[in-house]
Amino acid sequence: MSEAPLDRPAWHALNGRQASYAIPAGRAVRYASDAALFAACRDDSEASHADLGRIIREAGAGVLLQAAATPPLPGLNVEKQGECVQMVAASLTSATPPRPIEPAVRLTDADAPQMLALATLTEPGPFFAQTHRLGEFWGVKDGDGRLLAMAGERMRLDGHTEVSGVCTHPDHRGHGHGAMLTWLVAARILARGETPFLHSYTANAGAVALYEALGFRPRALMTATFLRAV
Repeated sequence: MSEAPLDRPAWHALNGRQASYAIPAGRAVRYASDAALFAACRDDSEASHADLGRIIREAGAGVLLQAAATPPLPGLNVEKQGECVQMVAASLTSATPPRPIEPAVRLTDADAPQMLALATLTEPGPFFAQTHRLGEFWGVKDGDGRLLAMAGERMRLDGHTEVSGVCTHPDHRGHGHGAMLTWLVAARILARGETPFLHSYTANAGAVALYEALGFRPRALMTATFLRAV
């Protein structure tokens, strides 16, 4: 049985809608280092693994995210590895955002420094100088224009867009910003006729419960493997 595109989302994103962000290496590919950390193989053949090793050596450390178990990869060190659940939403549980709700604003290049600072502080996942350009990002700001919370899009492949970068400043948690922004980003993806998906470490039970409450359902277990050249 052939794999589904979401089993290797970075491969299909970088060989499709996000090809402009791709660093190709034969049967492997990696996002540009200022956009995302993901690398991917077309399959788990020796030729693909050789190309993956080459791209990690040349372009820098990367994360292999796939449903298939990660085999031994000669010439590469596994710095850490974690199990993630990939979730998709065919629809949302509510036609309106969860409460409480604050006005959300579309974030732009002008917000990039604040976005990077918030992601660096809260660590929702690797976030770099150009990550905000991978898709739409929305945020909540205070009266002085300070960014309090955000969520946006990362991997985009045919028919699917990933919800990512969901984070809230520690001083402003507990107000529903994360849930509201996740709902908003997912609702906009659905309105385009696409299916939103996301990833969460299985150990993060609180995040998984939040996403399930919004309408996301587990699709597959994924392995995130952080790789660096020997």
